[in-house]
Amino acid sequence: MKIISAIKSLLRKKALKKFRSQEPTSMMPLSSIHSATALLDSEDTSFDECKLLLQNFFRENDIKGEIYFLDMKKLGSGERLITSITGTILRKDLNWFGRLSKEKTAQVSSCESDLFISLVNNGDFVVEFISAISRAKFKLGRKQLPGHIFDMVVSDPSGRTLSEAEAFLAMKSYLDKIK
Repeated sequence: MKIISAIKSLLRKKALKKFRSQEPTSMMPLSSIHSATALLDSEDTSFDECKLLLQNFFRENDIKGEIYFLDMKKLGSGERLITSITGTILRKDLNWFGRLSKEKTAQVSSCESDLFISLVNNGDFVVEFISAISRAKFKLGRKQLPGHIFDMVVSDPSGRTLSEAEAFLAMKSYLDKIK
């Protein structure tokens, strides 16, 4: 078991090194942001509300926005996806050590956006991989990931876990202040 874990770890490091964006990142004023990509966890109870908040934020600030959904649950025989298949990253889109398929990697890394927002509240490898390969110029997240991927982190207050919608509202308040 330890050998498999070590191999997974090695392959993950190699994948991050190979696919990581070389685009320099830094904080940007909201007025300079014209395009954005967001990553949501479809298993969060507020993901529908958060999706609407993001869409309104993009519209209000004249930002061309794209939203990806992370859906790692196993669908039963009668269950259907509640998000679009092209914008959803499923368990079947990952290989055995957690890297995205070539198609999804190309799709995510081809998005040239000024802002990347991860509202997923975990440090799973798939979140780290997606955040690392994003070519956004300003990256914003809820938890700092290895390699200091995010330029700005808005973490949950101690003793309380925020929903994605609450976390986005907190992020939005900071983005509004960075003029």
